[in-house]
Amino acid sequence: MIEWLLDSDPALRWQVERDLGHEPPEVWQATRARVATEGFGARLLALQDRDGQWAGGAFFPAGYRGDEEGQPWTATTWSLNSLREWGLDPAVLRERRTVELLTQNCRWEYENRPYWGGEVDCCINAWTVLNGLWLGAEVTGVVDWFVEHRLPDGGWNCAWVEGSTRSSVHSTLNALKGLLAHEVATGGTDATRSARRSGEEYLLRRKLFRRLSTGEPIAPWVREFGYPFRWSYTVLTAAGYFREAALFDGRPPDPRMAEAIELIRAARPPDGRWLQARRHPGRVWFEVDAAPGEPSKWLTFAGRRVLDWWEGLG
Repeated sequence: MIEWLLDSDPALRWQVERDLGHEPPEVWQATRARVATEGFGARLLALQDRDGQWAGGAFFPAGYRGDEEGQPWTATTWSLNSLREWGLDPAVLRERRTVELLTQNCRWEYENRPYWGGEVDCCINAWTVLNGLWLGAEVTGVVDWFVEHRLPDGGWNCAWVEGSTRSSVHSTLNALKGLLAHEVATGGTDATRSARRSGEEYLLRRKLFRRLSTGEPIAPWVREFGYPFRWSYTVLTAAGYFREAALFDGRPPDPRMAEAIELIRAARPPDGRWLQARRHPGRVWFEVDAAPGEPSKWLTFAGRRVLDWWEGLG
């Protein structure tokens, strides 16, 4: 299985070497350096516009009219998300003056707001924090926004702007990723650490996939795994977050995750390779994983990494 996973793009291979193969740093760091010059990373870097953007827009490509199937995944935010998740050395984009160029040239489609100042959408603001910290942009104000916009039940919802007072698992998970990255990078503040804890409790009280009111599963999609993960919530993406948070905090897995872990385990076919359940529809630069119904290296890596952590193996 490891050999199958290692036969992959450098964007995935270095993570397999580090987290499943437990190779020494000089091995996986050398593979990670290739992300800038080979495969997916090099292809996506080559598509960056001279003004620092991708596809001429912040969240949507230039000229997008909303009349095509799905969400386009080619604009600046989605491209930065991919490069960050693939492990690109941020120095590559710093040398291109990407932060400065986006400050000058990129505005959110919502109210023409400055790119590094964030927006009103929780998920967009989370990605602004994640990408800003990665590239060295000033995003403290966006981090504080999460403290100010936490809902009474402890989480977040992108629909707060329409008046929602109940949190969403999608929005809460993405907010948590941004808050954790901020804490890793800066140590955080009492307020941001408290916000992260409350968001984690929001998900853990629900065992990552159950309604607090009835105990029933939230929806079938909590167990429908697909890569790229994009904005969506599943028990796999949630467990991946809690693995990262627990390792940072130096604490063991929370037992309230046990049922969700069994859902991840149950989704693994006998040959040990998780299948691509779905792809988010919409325009892409190029495909980076298997078609629906086929074995997925990215999902197999993610599933194996979570189970190894849960079982104390890594």
